[in-house]
Amino acid sequence: MPVPRIPNTRLAGPLRRISTSTSPLAVPRRLASSPLVPPSSSRASTVVPATSNQQYRLKSTAEPPKIAQTKTGKDQGRNGEQKGQQQTSPRPPLWSFFWQALKRDLKQGRQNMKNTSWKQIMRETPGEAIGGILAVIASIGAVGYVVYLYFTYFNAPQFTRYPEPVAQALRKALYFSNQDPDPQRALKYYKQAVELADEHGLDQFSDDYMGIKIQLAAWLEKIHSFDNSIMILENMLNDCKRWVDAMEKAAADGTLAKYDPTLQPPPAKKEGEEEDKNAPPPQPRENFWGKRTRLLKKAIGISVKLANLYSDEHVLERETAHERIVWAVETTLRELNRRSKEPLKEGEGDWMADSEVGGALEGLALSYCEKKQFHLAVPLLFQALRLSEDQCHTATLMGNIATSFAEHPLLPPGDAPADKQMPEAKIWATPQQQRTAYLHAAERWAQNAINNSKVPKGDKRTPECDVACAAAIINLGSILAQLGKPSDARKKFEEAIRMVKALEGMEENEQGKYVAEAQAGLAKLEV
Repeated sequence: MPVPRIPNTRLAGPLRRISTSTSPLAVPRRLASSPLVPPSSSRASTVVPATSNQQYRLKSTAEPPKIAQTKTGKDQGRNGEQKGQQQTSPRPPLWSFFWQALKRDLKQGRQNMKNTSWKQIMRETPGEAIGGILAVIASIGAVGYVVYLYFTYFNAPQFTRYPEPVAQALRKALYFSNQDPDPQRALKYYKQAVELADEHGLDQFSDDYMGIKIQLAAWLEKIHSFDNSIMILENMLNDCKRWVDAMEKAAADGTLAKYDPTLQPPPAKKEGEEEDKNAPPPQPRENFWGKRTRLLKKAIGISVKLANLYSDEHVLERETAHERIVWAVETTLRELNRRSKEPLKEGEGDWMADSEVGGALEGLALSYCEKKQFHLAVPLLFQALRLSEDQCHTATLMGNIATSFAEHPLLPPGDAPADKQMPEAKIWATPQQQRTAYLHAAERWAQNAINNSKVPKGDKRTPECDVACAAAIINLGSILAQLGKPSDARKKFEEAIRMVKALEGMEENEQGKYVAEAQAGLAKLEV
């Protein structure tokens, strides 16, 4: 029977509030009246039995939620810096990964080798073992090649003589010139090398400084930039001429100092310093006369090179080429004449070698040949032949003499310089006799060229011997045809074709040129 409830009273005693959920996993109903429990909290609560003084007392089975404390600006800044440092920390370099992998592989390999004998490896996996041996040998060879390349190229005297910044720029310039061709980058580093040489105070007339420009001019010629190459060499030639003229004027006026003030003497040895036995011997200090000799030889070489460039088929300025080679020969002979009449000055040094003088004379002779003035080329070729030291080049000179005699113009007897060396010139009566005498002289010199080209053997024999021999055989065929000996001429042309085709060292374009010339000679015989 229900107990009647008295108004204005409440129940007391050990009663509990029962959840309406019957599932053991259900979330208990929250008390919205509790100021410490947020509406979103999933905290469970139970009703404990009420005492006589307090009814429906609450007791939570979980700890009250912690209220987040607000961080100060200083703490936030410190945490942000730490987070930024973690994000911007540098990544380890790539080589460290390879190094760690290599150490790991070596360690694993060492452990495997300890547990396995060499015979067992060869018996079980012979292919892998042999491959590993070859790989080790190849690695050792590669390392040895790199070391060799370092000491013979990167650390070569051609670079170590320069200050390190200049040497570094030169290495890059040569790399992009020869190893990995890149004209723009190569030109950039060549210019950088010249600028750095100026900044480090290198003498503009020293061999080291001028060598950079000469190398630049040679590279420009290689990439067919002939105008720029000529411009650089012309500027160098004019600078050398001005310095020599100023020095000679000062010597004539008596105002010439003994030593060049731009060249410093070698540093004196300090007290107590031991002498280095491995050090190179001290070089004598260059005076003005020695510098004049060096620059004059340099100017002659540059002038000969300019003559070759002006004669190139891409430039074809033959008059300018002739002027440059004439100046070179005249300067060479003038200096030889001065030294033969006057005693050498102190520190003046030796003059050009015979081969260098012969090269200048030969260059002038070839210039006369291009101008169809063969009568002027003959005496120069004779002088160059007298100064020649290489047998293969001697054969080339003989072939050029034969060509000059074959193309020699008809002049009054005694007017041509070559007539002084030909006794039969005194009995010439008609132009036909004169012409026949020149052709016989050409025949003799062509045969001499063939014979001399076959003399060198072994290391002394160069590709120039083969080229000189082939050219002389073709010239001899042409000379025999003009002398009225077609059968002999045909044999020579056919011999030249067989020889040229059998040559392996000759370039294809040059080989085709000689074959075409011999075939043209055969075609003329058929007419």
